[in-house]
Amino acid sequence: MTDTAPRPTLEAVAARAGVSRATVSRVVNGGDGVREPLVARVRRAVEELGYVPNQAARSLVTRRHDAVAVVIAEPETRVFADPFFALQLRGISKELTAHDNQLVLLLTEGRDDHARVGRYLAGGHVDGALVFSLHLDDPLPGLIQHAGVPTVFGGRPGWSDGRSGAVYVDSDNRGGAREAVRHLAGLGRTRIAHITGPLDQTSAADRLDGFRDVMVDADPRLIVESDFTPAGGERAMRELLERRPDLDAVFAANDLTAAGALRVLRERGRRVPDDVAVIGFDDMLPVAEQTDPPLTTVRQDIEEMGRLMARLLLRRLGPRSTGEGVAGAPAGVVLPTTLVRRASA
Repeated sequence: MTDTAPRPTLEAVAARAGVSRATVSRVVNGGDGVREPLVARVRRAVEELGYVPNQAARSLVTRRHDAVAVVIAEPETRVFADPFFALQLRGISKELTAHDNQLVLLLTEGRDDHARVGRYLAGGHVDGALVFSLHLDDPLPGLIQHAGVPTVFGGRPGWSDGRSGAVYVDSDNRGGAREAVRHLAGLGRTRIAHITGPLDQTSAADRLDGFRDVMVDADPRLIVESDFTPAGGERAMRELLERRPDLDAVFAANDLTAAGALRVLRERGRRVPDDVAVIGFDDMLPVAEQTDPPLTTVRQDIEEMGRLMARLLLRRLGPRSTGEGVAGAPAGVVLPTTLVRRASA
């Protein structure tokens, strides 16, 4: 057996810095009211001694855990296969790390997982939650409301039970879809199809609305619901070609769906964009730049969406020293989208 060195204490830091224990506590816990020269002495003593604050004791003082739950309402097979989630998590992680907060990732595979997540949030393990990829019948919002945890949602909430005031970050899904379809129409395409995402998610519903804003009299056979996956894009494209073999353009609800559609068009001998022009949505570079041909798509800043979600939540939580939230955060932030033109349309 080997002896381990005793863990440096708050008192040891105070003695090294030549200040009171209370002063050290205020500096370590992010409190105000300490003159800058003393703050510098305390921080130097902390570094020299290798002092690590006791998180449990710190939480008693600050009423903060410096931890945020990120809840993705999708199974892990979907989360780890879709670059969208990686980009959003990267933005969230960067913002939380910059403010010395820990990210706790929670995924939901089924109803049992919903209950587990609800219990975890209600148990006081985290200061707040970031929640995205919700479906309209998802029980998570109700569980989170019951837990009383400050929350920011990714995507416009689609609740119909009268709840209001939710803080969320979204992209201009409807406007981006309109721009994509107008571009296809401007190319002279008249038989434009749309492969939707799952219509129990507001992003997919908004993109369908944007398509219909332009294609007011669209043939219903030119609209097929899918699931934001490459396999779903393949299935939908085959169905569209059976329904309307004369189609000359496709607006897909995301890049992964477009990638699947492109594979089927290539298999069927349809030239892109000569015979069929294709546009996606997201502008995820690992996908959009590697399709054949490279994909014209609507860009939304996915990483910035994650950053902004975390920033709004931290603003709601307020300073560590008081544990009191800051009022006045905007209820909803909608980021602009832009059309990125490549070879597919």
